[in-house]
Amino acid sequence: MIKLGKYNPRKVVRKGKVSIIDEKYVIKEEKENNEILDYLKTRNFHYFPNIIERDENLLVSEYIENIEYPDEQKLYDLIDLTSLLHSKTTYFKETDESKFNQIYEDISNNILFLRSYYSDKITLIEAKTVYSPSEYLLLRNYNKILFSLDYAQNELDNFLNSTDKKMRIVVVHNNLDLNHYIKNDKDYLLSWSKAKFDMPIFDLYKLFKRNKTFNYIDLLNRYENNYPLLEYEKKLLLIMLCLPDILNNNISEVLKVKEIKQMIINLDILPNYLQNEPNNQIPKKET
Repeated sequence: MIKLGKYNPRKVVRKGKVSIIDEKYVIKEEKENNEILDYLKTRNFHYFPNIIERDENLLVSEYIENIEYPDEQKLYDLIDLTSLLHSKTTYFKETDESKFNQIYEDISNNILFLRSYYSDKITLIEAKTVYSPSEYLLLRNYNKILFSLDYAQNELDNFLNSTDKKMRIVVVHNNLDLNHYIKNDKDYLLSWSKAKFDMPIFDLYKLFKRNKTFNYIDLLNRYENNYPLLEYEKKLLLIMLCLPDILNNNISEVLKVKEIKQMIINLDILPNYLQNEPNNQIPKKET
């Protein structure tokens, strides 16, 4: 059991589940994935704070002062670090069809849900005589949403035929966020409690979805300069990225308009990107 008294704390700053002691130590009341962290050391990946001690419930690590700089640059640095994490932990695993079948079913069910979700929304809006700005914006762009869902389903139907019996596995951080990245003498990733072995695209998907105002194609290209995705991985990632979001009803009208605009911008990115990809073709939009 960790005895915190031996650190003789004079100043303690509480941030969520983390306590910072005298800007020297960080105590986290959440179990980290110790097996993953130990494994990363064997792969010569040391981009996380030094662990001083740990038990079943607490982890004490060194405190790292964060150097503040623009989020745009920070996100590119985080992408570079993510590609390094994946490249250092890559291996290939024989897998049966059930894994890919489960992925297919999960995404297909999500597509069906989103079709119903947006169809219901549009039906409710069209029943009104006066539209709010966000409702009008959604009506105007409903065809783009349907096009993205059609594209996703079409590509998903072809997905199983493009997969390999060997799946590429890496350590995925599984909680990538700018708040979990620190720049100092080197790069540091924090919050490893959700880390696991899985396909690399799941790290990218979560990071892109948490940073919707950034062009995810630029970030993807940056990542692939260091660690190119396999064909089936890239196809699956693009399928997931072209799915529209669930909208937040508990925000102001101004924020609703902003949210829908950003979603439509992101949905428009994919067709423009695929048009420049020599091996990709996209269906024509119905007029």
